[in-house]
Amino acid sequence: MDETVTDQLPNRNSLTRWQVVVEVFLLVTLFFIYAGDMPPMVNEAHYLVKAKNFWQPDWCANDLFAASSKAHTTFYVLFGWLTQFTSFEVTAWVGRFTGWAMLALGLQQLTWNMVGRRYASLGVAAIWIAGIQYGNLAGEWVIGGIEAKVPAYGLILLALSNLIQRHWNRVWIYLGAASAFHVLSGGWSVIAAAIAWWFTERRQPDSKHFFTPSLFIGGAVALLGLVPAVWLTLGASSEDSAFAARIYSYYRIKHHLLPADFQLSWFIRHGVLIAWTAVVSVAFWKNDGLARRMGWFTVGAVAIAAAGLIVGTLPALMPDLAAKLLRYYWFRLADAVVPLMFALMSIKLLESHGKPNQRIAGIAILVAAIVLVGDTAYRRSTLGVPPSCSNDLLGLEIGASPKQQQKVFRDWRSVCRWARLSTPNDEVFLTPRHQQTFKWYAERAEVVNWKDVPQDASSLKEWNRRFQEIFPRRLGHIRVTIQYKDLRQYRKRYGVRYLIVDRRVVGENLPMIKIYPTEYDANDTYAVYELPTVLPEAEE
Repeated sequence: MDETVTDQLPNRNSLTRWQVVVEVFLLVTLFFIYAGDMPPMVNEAHYLVKAKNFWQPDWCANDLFAASSKAHTTFYVLFGWLTQFTSFEVTAWVGRFTGWAMLALGLQQLTWNMVGRRYASLGVAAIWIAGIQYGNLAGEWVIGGIEAKVPAYGLILLALSNLIQRHWNRVWIYLGAASAFHVLSGGWSVIAAAIAWWFTERRQPDSKHFFTPSLFIGGAVALLGLVPAVWLTLGASSEDSAFAARIYSYYRIKHHLLPADFQLSWFIRHGVLIAWTAVVSVAFWKNDGLARRMGWFTVGAVAIAAAGLIVGTLPALMPDLAAKLLRYYWFRLADAVVPLMFALMSIKLLESHGKPNQRIAGIAILVAAIVLVGDTAYRRSTLGVPPSCSNDLLGLEIGASPKQQQKVFRDWRSVCRWARLSTPNDEVFLTPRHQQTFKWYAERAEVVNWKDVPQDASSLKEWNRRFQEIFPRRLGHIRVTIQYKDLRQYRKRYGVRYLIVDRRVVGENLPMIKIYPTEYDANDTYAVYELPTVLPEAEE
């Protein structure tokens, strides 16, 4: 069947530029309502700290993570320069609104080309957000703080808006740009798009060619993301590469990468979402070429995830190979695209003329999504602390009241302020296990940080060695030892003078000199101690 005859939509009058601007503005407003938490969000401290060091190498130069090799160079170049002129907070907000605007434009274009109804993208956005949050398999998110994958997904949405219209030359350019920002998100999207081309174009009378100059131009643009990623792997021995991959896939990031670590409920919720997406897509698959092309892209994303599940069975047989393969985030694209397809098809149900059952189903899905998104936005707004500083994320005193968490957050900012104002710029600190924002607030280096894991093999091995040493297994990986011999070694090896402790973990009055808080300071949660001085070698 020639798909081109089924691509015409009702009410398909062209939008004026201002109508597009208004719809994009409303989408950005929705994103702000849902994810407008005070910075830093979960990964913002991780990305923007790295971006600042990219532009200013002497900043936190003694920090293992900040000074390690840079993977997301395009993001650092385009977003990191702001850190040289403004605070992290301002940089985060500028980055968020830029990323959200890219997502909003892509979603508006995709929805308009698919549905042909003004403001339908708002309904798609609500269902998409709820679908990602409650239907993901491996913890993916799209609407949130600024990091490399956010502009990448904006470009992927623009690619999809052209894919469903068979504008394949534009598809490859947009996906190449997406890969420049985030090589995995963009790269997997290229494979899913190739699957969509294979199943929708080969037998068309006016079939679009696959190998075109635009495909190679997109590939050239993608090198901006691919080359830095490949560069991280150069110079490492096969043994070091395998060991680093095992650390990454089986230890540090296993909650995103290793299927054996996923909870059963994650498989159930994602399977249910895939089933629902298939059900709502059936009504349009046969006679709607636009929906079918989007559907095949979604099938491609699910096929990639299925391949990841197969790879997930290999650790028992080939642990080193499996560890290297699992690092590629096989489930990321499906986590984002399946709920997107579900959202688009659900909104199309509202356009089902003469089919009241389908319209009722579409309305029910939309109302449920609005309730879920509204509930999440309300709960996050009442917490009063950045998501990266919340107890639920950090894993200490989970479920504490907003008032308790706000008190701990104020104390955390106070001790970080002391570190920033009272120590030299090149100072290095031992910091609590349950935090990930010290460099954001204190702008000082750390010996090791659980969140801030480097990407290159040598730095990743060193990160693992430091973490095992500083937070030994015998103490449950939650506290630093207070044995003088070990502390002296830390001071000698890392040049660290100060230890920041969380009193909820270590208690009061450690057998060291307390520097902060003094009798003039108020901080019930955190304290700073000076490590024992290094003894002359003869005395040691």
